[in-house]
Amino acid sequence: MNREEISRIAHADHPIKSPLDDASVRRLLEHGLPQGDERVLDLGCGSGEWLLRALAARPHLHAEGVDISADALAQARQGARDRGVEDRLVLHHQKAEDFIPAQPFQLVISVGATHAFGGLLPTLAAARKHLAPGGRVLIGEGFWDRTPSHEAIDMLGDLTDLATTVDRIVADGWTPIHGHISTRHELDDYEWACWGSLASWALDHPADPDSPDALTTANTRRTEWLRIYRDTFGFVSLVLSRTPDHL
Repeated sequence: MNREEISRIAHADHPIKSPLDDASVRRLLEHGLPQGDERVLDLGCGSGEWLLRALAARPHLHAEGVDISADALAQARQGARDRGVEDRLVLHHQKAEDFIPAQPFQLVISVGATHAFGGLLPTLAAARKHLAPGGRVLIGEGFWDRTPSHEAIDMLGDLTDLATTVDRIVADGWTPIHGHISTRHELDDYEWACWGSLASWALDHPADPDSPDALTTANTRRTEWLRIYRDTFGFVSLVLSRTPDHL
């Protein structure tokens, strides 16, 4: 079973692929889209859940998503049809770093996808290229809530603590105007949902040749979470505006 199929099954009950509950997602979008008629871009949109929720709640919004996964974009198209918003959504099958839009956007989203650009600041640099004057960026990034083990760093990367993460963003020319730190409930719910969904699929499809690998993956990932990074990993989502040069 390839990574895309594992991800699709794992997120069946948690389509927002980050540790955020529905209320948190709604509040972040409210702060990112204060007018309701903006043009919004998701860099690394996957199955498009952020865009679909924004479009469903705002009938005057227009959105575009970019992703390298044809399967994920197919899910996004089907989701748009199911919610009746397909006429306001444009999807691009290409690398996000190669995307050249016809017009800038009032909101650029990249939540839980900074690895695709090589880290937090390169992701913000990519978002800046697509942002209209006065626009906002919605970004989600992991951080170390406590001192991590070497195993956790090897697994999740060279993150910083929360204060340092925000300091780096501010030093790069951004001002946070809203933020959300994922709660213990959100963090745990996300992990239980992912690996529970994958394990459930494996048990429900015992004759499928991928079932043993899926169950092994679910058990391994759950153990890694509980033993290696559960007590040290945090996740912050920020709505950012560009800091004027004269300030």
